[in-house]
Amino acid sequence: MQRLAIRQTPFQRIEVWGTPDETEFRVTGAIHAWWHRHRFLTGLAWDNIAAGIVSHPAAPQRILMLGLGGGTSLRTLRHLLPSAQLTAIEIDPDMIAMARDFMDLDTINADIITADAYQWLLANRHRFDVIFDDVYGVTADDVARPSLFTPQLAAALHRSLLPDGIFAANLVIGPGHRRVQSAFRQFFLSNFPVVRSIKTEDSLNETLIGGITLRPWQSIRSLASSFPSNDDYCFWRRLSARRLTSPPAPPQSPSPD
Repeated sequence: MQRLAIRQTPFQRIEVWGTPDETEFRVTGAIHAWWHRHRFLTGLAWDNIAAGIVSHPAAPQRILMLGLGGGTSLRTLRHLLPSAQLTAIEIDPDMIAMARDFMDLDTINADIITADAYQWLLANRHRFDVIFDDVYGVTADDVARPSLFTPQLAAALHRSLLPDGIFAANLVIGPGHRRVQSAFRQFFLSNFPVVRSIKTEDSLNETLIGGITLRPWQSIRSLASSFPSNDDYCFWRRLSARRLTSPPAPPQSPSPD
């Protein structure tokens, strides 16, 4: 790959690397977004994200993405859900412009809104089948979530979901991220009766999904045949999922007589 551009935005330093068929946005040394002329899947977090969104018990028609990046997962969703209404909230207008220039963002036909995703959610009065949270900021050497879910954000989330809607979130895992991962897991288990975790082998991420009910995992795995590329088929089949449950409460000590 060759470096095609560098842009320092108010939020991050973005390097664009690419070939005639493939483009990456690199932020703090990590791949922040990816586009390929002929393929959809990556073997990384964006595959988890797409699988999380199609975990809705029916074919979701109204999808809200909090955090856009370069639109990698939205491109997969447009392929899987051609009639869905896709809305994405992205705080960095330069990221949106670069995704249009280098990653064919406009061909996805999504409604892109420039705003702080959590502030937008607090003021939102629309309702969605799926809300996906991929809000990460950039530190000097890593990425970090700007906020956990406050009671106000939780109320706005539930108000913004349709009755059978699902909520999902992308989480970086591993050293330095376990506290946030644990807090999000507890939030999901406290707010939704069914919670699923999706991972893939080479990704340092997991996607959490919560709802009243979720699409059966075998039905989601069968979507591998929807992709024209054998690479995409193999990446989708490498996704794995498990249901999360709250740990049992510790036994109570007997009261003294």
